[in-house]
Amino acid sequence: MKKTLLSLSLLTISLIGKAQCSDLFISEYVEGSGNSKAMEFYNPTTATINMSNYRLVRYSNGSAIGTDSTDLVGSINSYSTFVIANGVGITSGTTSTSPACSPSLQAMAQQNDGIYPSPTFMNGDDAMVFVKKVPYTRLDIFGKIGEQPTTAWSDVAPYDGSTGKWWTKDHSLQRKATIKMGVTTNPSVFNVKLEWDSLPNNNWTNIGKHNCDCKPVGVSENVKSVYLKVFPNPANGNEIAFISDKNIVSINIINAIGQVVYTSVNADKTVVIRNLGLSNGIYYAVVKNLDGIKTEKLIIQ
Repeated sequence: MKKTLLSLSLLTISLIGKAQCSDLFISEYVEGSGNSKAMEFYNPTTATINMSNYRLVRYSNGSAIGTDSTDLVGSINSYSTFVIANGVGITSGTTSTSPACSPSLQAMAQQNDGIYPSPTFMNGDDAMVFVKKVPYTRLDIFGKIGEQPTTAWSDVAPYDGSTGKWWTKDHSLQRKATIKMGVTTNPSVFNVKLEWDSLPNNNWTNIGKHNCDCKPVGVSENVKSVYLKVFPNPANGNEIAFISDKNIVSINIINAIGQVVYTSVNADKTVVIRNLGLSNGIYYAVVKNLDGIKTEKLIIQ
């Protein structure tokens, strides 16, 4: 009997170890002002994965069944991320009654979501589920399916928003580096602090990159290098040049608390911005060219 139990224990450990770092999971959740919302997924494996076999599903307002979903497109490289952002301002037409998603957040995304209703219209009390289509598998559950918290899930038991501070509304949440796989079974309670760290509202400066213990030490992300020079840096804000080897599609400048302070759409390898009028401090320039996206720290003094 002891030998049998030992064998079962070893088998269980083996299966758990195999499940970790074996498929995509949610690595960042952005629930910002208006429709500035996004979800980030992380690839903890050694292979590039086609996103066409994956889907994001929203379980709105405590629903026990999925209310809307979006099939993902594109691919995600090894130890890299894939971001889907709310599409208002790009795919949803008029924004007179629905505030546009931040252009800088959309610029960081590999995919912009569809018109309402779609998953990235979540508002803090919706469970978000990431699934593989074939074979159908729930890879990750954010929140608790079938439960609608009081405005948002919170950090004090019973974690339903009735006590403590709200975490899933007006926050960005990053998955802890120690998490190596998604939540595949609907939790009895959603204690957000167990697997997530909280960032202030409208702070998405770290989206598009994720630290995870699945990644071996010394292994770099398998992403195409984006060539970018910013000159001068530090700058006084009167004139800043952005130089790339491919046409620059867009530039968004974000302050230290995640607010967009400048945005532009371009189609040239060299873009010169004049008279920014920014206060002294640290900013982040999110530059998108035909190879991808690069974020550069920008100092105004």
